[in-house]
This record gives sequence, C-alpha cells and structure tokens, in this order.
Amino acid sequence: MARLLVVGDATVDQMFFVDALPEPGGEVTALRAMMEPGGAGGTMATALARLGHDVAIATRVGKGPFSNLALRHVLSSGVDVSLLQRDERQQTSSVTILITPDTQRTMISAVGASRYLDSAALEPAQVASRDALVMSAYSLVAGPQREYAVQALAYAAEAGVTTFVDMGSGAVNALQGRLLPLLRDVDYVLMNERELFALTGESSISDAVAGLRAEGIARLVVKVGEMGSIIVTDELTELVEAMEVDDVIDSTGAGDYYTAAFAHGILAGAGLHEAAWLGNVAGALNTTRVGAQSFELDAATLEQQAALAPAQAS
Repeated sequence: MARLLVVGDATVDQMFFVDALPEPGGEVTALRAMMEPGGAGGTMATALARLGHDVAIATRVGKGPFSNLALRHVLSSGVDVSLLQRDERQQTSSVTILITPDTQRTMISAVGASRYLDSAALEPAQVASRDALVMSAYSLVAGPQREYAVQALAYAAEAGVTTFVDMGSGAVNALQGRLLPLLRDVDYVLMNERELFALTGESSISDAVAGLRAEGIARLVVKVGEMGSIIVTDELTELVEAMEVDDVIDSTGAGDYYTAAFAHGILAGAGLHEAAWLGNVAGALNTTRVGAQSFELDAATLEQQAALAPAQAS
C-alpha cells in the first residue's frame, strides 16, 4: 500500500444522453439524464483508494447538496479529506456532459470552488510524507488552485516524491506552451492523443512525441483510445494494445481510471509496459458503467482481469 496525495477537482457531472447534439439555438430531448460524482481529482482519488492505497485529496467544494454528491464516492472509498477545503461563497464545481450514441462527450465546465483552493493551507510535510503526488493538470490552469498545485509540485521535487500529472483538454487549451516548463521535472506525464496534438501543435504522434522528448519530458504516456496506450522514454517508444470490452456505455472517467491504475502499477514496482497494461484494463472496465466513478475496481479484480487478457507488445 502506498501513501498518495491527489490534487484535483471533485465535481458533479450532469450527464445527458442524447441522439445528437442540438443545432445552435435548437433543442433536443435527452434519452436519459443523471447526476454523478466526477472530476479528475475525485475520480483518481476514489480509484486509488479502492485499489488499496492510503489516499488524501486536496480539493475545494462549496456547500449544499452538490458538495455532498461530488464527495459521495470519495468518502465511501475511505479517502482522507483532512486537506479538503469548503468555500462559503462559491458553488461546487460541475460539468455538463452531452453523450451521443458513439460515446463521444461534449462538455461544459463550471469551475466553481475548485479554482479557489488556498495554497496558504499547504505545508511541505503534507507532500513530503507521501510516496507519490498525483495531479490533474486542470489544477494548474489559474487562480489560487494554480498556486497550490505549483507549490505541491515544488515540495514533491524537493522531497523526491514520485509525481504523476494527467492532462485534460481544457487545461491544455488554456495553458498551451505554459504547461511545458511545469512538466519537465514530473516523473510521469499522461495525456490522450487530442491533448498531445493540442499541446505540441503537431499532427502526427511521432512528431508530437519527439517534440515533447526534446522539451525534456522524460516519461510520457499517451492514451490512444481503442488502440491502447503508448509509453515513451529516452530508450523506447512502445504501443501497449487495448483491452477489448463489449458494450461500451460511457467513457467518462476512463482516462482517470487509467492514470490511477498506471500509478498503482508503478508504485507496486511494475515496469512501464505492465503499468500501462493495468491502465488499459482499468480504463476499459470503467467504460462498461455509466458515471466516472461507478465501476468499483479493487486490486484483486484489476489483477484478475489483467491476467485474463495478457498485454500484447508491438
């Protein structure tokens, strides 16, 4: 069991399943609507706790029913919320998600209380006492939360704490090249294909990966959906093929589950290929449930599922 600090948003996902997106000024009727706990921080913390780790989360929520919903699985999974901040004025962050039958998601984010995470409350020992820091890049976008996240990365570097930073389309679009200086000392940087292209301005994976390596990103993981994921170091570039699942329902949270399972593997002593395979398995399993945190993945189930369909290298 590792001790981890997760920095990132805990949100409410307002999910609408629709046949098609409305035209500008138009209207569609949802086939199904629901609200679920979400946010990269809340989802990664929940997944890591379910995998058996001692996890604390640094996030900020408002008051009222939205905060209770955002924290439902965080609390039920046993995540340490001693670093949780409550905002008297801001609403708990939320994301409105429109999901079409091909499982593509269109999202509208309302950052709310998360953006106001107060760095004055962060002490070096709260990071240094952990085996790893797992961070959502959304925490690096703006406001007091950015100061908190940058300081947490600095404390982790000083203490030799292993760091994982997971990108997000909104974070990459907001920060662009300003992200790269913050990532050079991060041990493991994870992103999907779209984020890779947006961050580098390239249109091919090979050129984009080469660009990030030239920028000093030492270990890079690129999630490529149905293809699996690509691990990149100075010594290798390798595709780890995806785990095939039937009846994909909802991809919300799949990338966060990937990051949690990847970190779980690395901290257990797995090599990059094995850790990426665990990430592929966790992300695939998560797509079989509706909601970012609905699949209750424990370590035994992850290991069992990973063994049933061994990873294939290319």
